[in-house]
Amino acid sequence: MKRLLLSALLATLLAACQQVNTTSGGAVGANRKQSMLLSSAQVDQMAAASYADTIKKANQQGKLLPDTDPTVRRVRAISDRLIPQTVVFRPDAAQWKWEVNVEKSPELNAYCMPGGKIMFYTGIIERLKLTDDEIAQIMGHEIAHALREHGRERMSSEYGKAIAMQGGMQLLSIATGGKYDAYQDLAGGGLNALVDVTYSLPNSRTHESEADLIGLELAARAGYNPNAAVSLWQKMAAQGGGSGPEFMSTHPSSNTRIAELQAKVPVVMPLYEAAKVKATVSTPPKKTTKAK
Repeated sequence: MKRLLLSALLATLLAACQQVNTTSGGAVGANRKQSMLLSSAQVDQMAAASYADTIKKANQQGKLLPDTDPTVRRVRAISDRLIPQTVVFRPDAAQWKWEVNVEKSPELNAYCMPGGKIMFYTGIIERLKLTDDEIAQIMGHEIAHALREHGRERMSSEYGKAIAMQGGMQLLSIATGGKYDAYQDLAGGGLNALVDVTYSLPNSRTHESEADLIGLELAARAGYNPNAAVSLWQKMAAQGGGSGPEFMSTHPSSNTRIAELQAKVPVVMPLYEAAKVKATVSTPPKKTTKAK
């Protein structure tokens, strides 16, 4: 009986787990199939609620920079160039309800939650003395995580583990004649708690590699120098003493990361050059005053 119940549980998990490809490969070829147990709608809804709560708390604490702040304007100007490029990887991103905010904090961190909810901390901009090109690399990297739905993928994995664990507890309850409903805890808020847990976990090397490559291409298509990805991670590496910056605690580095980015720069450089030409053509010449 117990084996039949366990088999049924595993069969249900496998049936519910979808094999999807959230984005097209782009020039960098990020086209890995992904296993999803949760729907995009579920994850986007939870992420939006979590982001709204973050904004509310930051505002109450006086940490949320106003729309008129120069740093906010700078970050949003960069996002205005990057976000239109997301349709190359997934057209539906044009319909996302994008939000871009900046919080005053010494942390070296930034993120983009599912559905396009972006947050930058002033610490990462000020302490690393980031150029616009480097900010674009971080933003592209974080947007890439959202486009590829890495959060959903990780939450699906954690949710699957939780279901399996609860299923095992339920089997134990049945075997011992108990009446404990092992699923009530999972249904009673456990799913929402996965949002916080998931975003405190380190990203996998696979996720990081995909975000590096897609972010590199997004920035290049928006007219930001791809070589800035290399200088950015060199700055990050220089900050890696002691416990390391917060950004790297959830974005694990590797000895090959910079080398991998350097290898891909020639692939996206033509996109960057084309974007520069397009910007030059579309920008009207400045009026000059003749000398008298």
